[in-house]
Amino acid sequence: MRALTEEEVRDSFVNAMPDERRVAAMPIDFLLLDWDHLDFLAWRDPHNRGRGYIVMEHEGEPVGVVLRGAEGSSRARSAMCNLCHTMQPADQVTLFSARKAGRAGVAGDSIGTYICADLSCHENVRLAMPLAPSEVRASVDRRIDGTRRRTEAFVERVLEPAGADAS
Repeated sequence: MRALTEEEVRDSFVNAMPDERRVAAMPIDFLLLDWDHLDFLAWRDPHNRGRGYIVMEHEGEPVGVVLRGAEGSSRARSAMCNLCHTMQPADQVTLFSARKAGRAGVAGDSIGTYICADLSCHENVRLAMPLAPSEVRASVDRRIDGTRRRTEAFVERVLEPAGADAS
């Protein structure tokens, strides 16, 4: 991923209102990021734990998505992140929703998926050992590629116009 400035990150949010862009808090380690080794950037807002962000390159341009984390906890013992396919204790996976971009989002359309609560998918797929006893590990390269593809598919769903996903 190419290096981005704070302004470029804020401008990349396709599903945010101007005020949301303005108050978006960058990750604490923003100035230290090693952009050459990032497939995408994801973080929880350090000032508002209910908010998260994903920024990735899509068709050569940075595209950011503002996420809202669900409150509450699951009764399940474990859960799987839909981006990195990592099994985690249930309290470490959260349902995140994202308002769709454009008119669809203004009309209230949103999508949701289960993601690692701390949005650490980028790091989780690079771990050599399984995180859960029943987890089967594929090669790290395949896991990295799969996570990138699933994250891109999520971003594309946010970009879809109203009615595009109705079959």
